Amino acid sequence: MRVGILAFGSMVERPGAEIAARVIRRIEVETPFAAEFARSSRTRDGAPTLVPVSEGGARIPATVLVLDDSAAEDDARMMLYRRETQRPADCGTVQAVTWIARLTGFAGTSTCLYTALPPNVEPLTAARLADLAVSSAIAPSGAQHRDGISYLLDQKLRNVMTPLLAPYEEAVLARAGAVDLADAWERVRAAS
Repeated sequence: MRVGILAFGSMVERPGAEIAARVIRRIEVETPFAAEFARSSRTRDGAPTLVPVSEGGARIPATVLVLDDSAAEDDARMMLYRRETQRPADCGTVQAVTWIARLTGFAGTSTCLYTALPPNVEPLTAARLADLAVSSAIAPSGAQHRDGISYLLDQKLRNVMTPLLAPYEEAVLARAGAVDLADAWERVRAAS
């Protein structure tokens, strides 16, 4: 049996070149945990991203990226770490990382790893998420569509539905004076 990486959020479409080169099959699944837009991402200028939550949230569409036979669990852990942090790592550092979680026997894999960064948005409200999304769209991440508005639009197009998604979207549209998320991104970027 093979090692897999459970991709959700932006990782579904953009697993990174290193992981993508090792994927031999994609299996569509649902997360075995609830997720919500509950983490402000450092690498996205504070944009809200989906993370596992213990309260609230919902199970969301995900994909198991099954890796080739040569990929051991330690290899997958290192690739996932590099993808999430956007920096190199040695095996010792990665083994100590507590935010890479492990499932056994999930979707036909022997081991399936996933990113389980802790929530850090306080208070976790639609208004707070919208503030973070708009701020990130104005920041350098916005120019590359790595901002909260673009991320929210991508997840909506993937049919992700969480309890906060609709009110979060409404709050973004209200702040931008926009009719949809693409328009909101354009308006926010034009005003910056």
